[in-house]
Amino acid sequence: GILDTLAECDYADDTIILFLSDHGEMLGERGLWFKMSFFDGSSRVPLFIHAPKQFDAANITAAASTLDVLPTLVDLAGGDVPADIDGHSLVRACNGKPEVRPVFSEYAAEGSIAPMVMVREGAYKLNVCPADDEQLFDLENDPLELNNLADDPAYSKTRERLKRLVDERYDFPSLTSDVLNSQSQRLLVYEALRN
Repeated sequence: GILDTLAECDYADDTIILFLSDHGEMLGERGLWFKMSFFDGSSRVPLFIHAPKQFDAANITAAASTLDVLPTLVDLAGGDVPADIDGHSLVRACNGKPEVRPVFSEYAAEGSIAPMVMVREGAYKLNVCPADDEQLFDLENDPLELNNLADDPAYSKTRERLKRLVDERYDFPSLTSDVLNSQSQRLLVYEALRN
């Protein structure tokens, strides 16, 4: 494979390799297909980082985002990660010091009638979409996301805290307007290309 080829070329000790995906797929679970939800089958993706001489192999379960890839690569290469860049370097996590922080994801493409947002922090995941009821899951105790805790009084503080994080970051009316404007512009181009 690629690691053998790097070793043959004497690059194995000095090459950083990342393996990841931009999204998962629902493959019939819950009767859903494709990527159009925030259930873990759709939103959870692999992320493998091979950086020889920088950290030992480990399995890290803390939530991360694909936005973390750029700052991680800059950090691994020895550069200074700009303060205003989206995402966080995962080098500390790779060195055994993962941090629990909110990780966000957005979806506003085909199959959605309104923008959807997910925030994951520790064991908890909150899915918010103006067109649907909120969903709150405790992934540690309910990894299949079968028990929506959004209306459970025992989890009201968790739901409120996560919803506040979403509300601080997203203005759903503006986001919806931006998405609709972008879609109409692309539709105009699509129609022109068809002619």
